[in-house]
Amino acid sequence: MLHKGRFDGWRGVALVAITYVYFLIFAQFGFLKRLQELGLEGTHLKAVMGAMAAGGILASLLAPFLPFLKSSGRRLQAALFGAGAAAALTLLRLNSASCIAVSFLIGISLGLLTVTLVANLPLWIGVKQPLLKVGLGTGIGYFLCNYPPLFTATPAAIAITAASAALLGILFANPVAVTPSTHSNTAIRQRGAPAFALVLVWFTALVWFDSAAFFIIQNSPALKAGTWEGTGHLWRTGGIHLAAAIASAGLLRWRGLPATLSIAFASLAGACLLLLHPAHAGAAAFLYPAGVSLYSVALVAYPSFLMPGFADRERVRRAGWIYAVAGWIGSAMGIGMAQNLHRVPPAFIAAAATLFFLPWIWWAVHHFRREAVAIVAVVAISFGIQHVLSPKDASRKPVNRVTAVQAGRRVYISEGCINCHSQYVRPHSPDVQMWGPVGDLEAIRREKPPLIGNRRQGPDLSEVGSRRSPLWLRIHLMDPRAVSYESVMPNYSYLFKSGRGDALVAYLGSLKSPQSGQHLRGVMNNWQPSAASIAGADRLDGSKLFKEHCATCHEAGGEARTRWAASFTRLPPNLATDHLLYIPTNEGSAQLRARIATIIKFGLPGTNMPGHEYLPDAQIEAIAKWVVAMRGKS
Repeated sequence: MLHKGRFDGWRGVALVAITYVYFLIFAQFGFLKRLQELGLEGTHLKAVMGAMAAGGILASLLAPFLPFLKSSGRRLQAALFGAGAAAALTLLRLNSASCIAVSFLIGISLGLLTVTLVANLPLWIGVKQPLLKVGLGTGIGYFLCNYPPLFTATPAAIAITAASAALLGILFANPVAVTPSTHSNTAIRQRGAPAFALVLVWFTALVWFDSAAFFIIQNSPALKAGTWEGTGHLWRTGGIHLAAAIASAGLLRWRGLPATLSIAFASLAGACLLLLHPAHAGAAAFLYPAGVSLYSVALVAYPSFLMPGFADRERVRRAGWIYAVAGWIGSAMGIGMAQNLHRVPPAFIAAAATLFFLPWIWWAVHHFRREAVAIVAVVAISFGIQHVLSPKDASRKPVNRVTAVQAGRRVYISEGCINCHSQYVRPHSPDVQMWGPVGDLEAIRREKPPLIGNRRQGPDLSEVGSRRSPLWLRIHLMDPRAVSYESVMPNYSYLFKSGRGDALVAYLGSLKSPQSGQHLRGVMNNWQPSAASIAGADRLDGSKLFKEHCATCHEAGGEARTRWAASFTRLPPNLATDHLLYIPTNEGSAQLRARIATIIKFGLPGTNMPGHEYLPDAQIEAIAKWVVAMRGKS
């Protein structure tokens, strides 16, 4: 008999939420941030993430054949223990080989966790309103992942959260609390249930499409800024996820799996079509999370409650195929295809629609179902939206579409940025420390046109994408003196009224070479101010320098801090009150001063904290000395 009680099903809701939190905020986000901290990039990063996918596929397919831990509860606890241990291990200083091992453990644990949970979920979620509980668990999971303090937390904090969630999951999966049973009586019967192979194709198409779109948005500053960058966007996205997940439960119950997945795909496709034009990013920000939650609930509910009754081992086997093929392989395919894209091309949307809808049309016609007409209508409407929103010239000639980066380069040229900014780091000069690794002069000359620059009144921009965040670039373009004291740069806020500003931000964010991260870390580690600079700092007013260069973000009432508060993923700390929250307390004064000076000089890569490379070392030391003194007074 299934477990029942006063709070029947709360364990299942919690386990679904915990699984989503671990997978989304840690395995797919926090772990990547940790790898960036460790300096892994290029082929090393691909090897690490490949190990996770391999572990996930392997565990998903082998789950029904494991000779040990026959109890579902024990198997789930083992998977959660492995997941928690992997999260805890990321707190250590890892090399490439150990990162691969930890990543493989994450994949193995997640594969076993997801397949075991969905194949046996009735044991924990009960039989009363099971789809609603699945929707609630999924929605809570997504909401927590978008909770601003967690979304913007450090990799270490995310890892601790993930390990703690796994520990809670072990308690909730206590096998004493459930009584094993078959699931033959828990399947929710639906008319005209589609074949398993067709469902597998649908889920694969959705995950493939979603993964590619997410990767493109996440790595395109102009798209990311208009969708989920900033505290306000995160709260809104979390609320949409929760509402859509609950709505998905109702759709699955009353309209069935095909209709629910159709609406999910239409939402994702509509969002991607809207994102072809930055001005419509706000509408896309509603459709995209709604589509994701709609199919995510179905991904849990189908093997748990909607799949026709099978013996336990067969149910686990089919769940394993869904998560191995659709979950892991579909996700890897989507990310792989999106590596060099800065938008979701209409051809990509068409390919995903073909993969999703053609098998369904064949199935619907074969079963004489009227949904076939609805599917054709959805496809036609989706591409109709794209046609209506596409810009057209007076002669109705086809428009040659360009990426946001290409459009931004044109803005850079047309606005005359070349007259004040260079894009060439001169070898054997102070440029190398201030702006980045030396570029390939011949490659620059082959560009059409080359943008080496006429003169340098402002900083060199050849590596600006590795040293300034999209938000900082946006603020600097719209109000230069809000973040750069006494800047002589003109105000370009008018560019953002037409979307040209977003394109320029995307172009500037793309200006970075593959070796820029490693170069910057080397410069930061090797930088040492001279004794004369340290001595000279004592003759300068650190408080005045702080007011000029730092207070705009790090003091209550600061211009950038006040005006752009809602756009920061994490509000910069007020150094008069909050600095104890992020500065280590176990360092001596000299060591602490050196750490803070390095941050002031080079910023914090990967965050909105910029460097002040142009300031003399004596001024850097004076500001660091003042910050340390303020810390001692708190």
